[in-house]
Amino acid sequence: MADDFHAFIQKRKEAARAYVNGDTGPLKQIAATDSPASFFHPMGPVAEGAEQVLARYVDDAAAFEAGGESDIEIIHMGHDGKFGYWVGYQNAKARLKGAADAVPMRLRVTEIFRRTNGQWQLVHRHADMAEKA
Repeated sequence: MADDFHAFIQKRKEAARAYVNGDTGPLKQIAATDSPASFFHPMGPVAEGAEQVLARYVDDAAAFEAGGESDIEIIHMGHDGKFGYWVGYQNAKARLKGAADAVPMRLRVTEIFRRTNGQWQLVHRHADMAEKA
């Protein structure tokens, strides 16, 4: 069980790459299916409840088109077998629909995961824009 969280984080990275290309399929596979769940959005609005959070993810991903890039820069992470987390940055170059050029983004991120029926699920995401260096 110790290594499955690290494998899951790799899956999470893949979901982030797909998301910034407008594909929510991989994120749907790891998103919480039961409440509580929450999303503190980079632009302010908070979504609460598993269904509402997933709906927000899907709506937001619709703004992206293929050709984006994303990587997760982990400062630290851990788990106790039931709950897990990572803290760090998501660095992306997103292709927004209607924009000529990719938009660079650097988000400060905290994500919390809950193990449910043997599977890790994303139950909380807090993301905000990092200050420019």
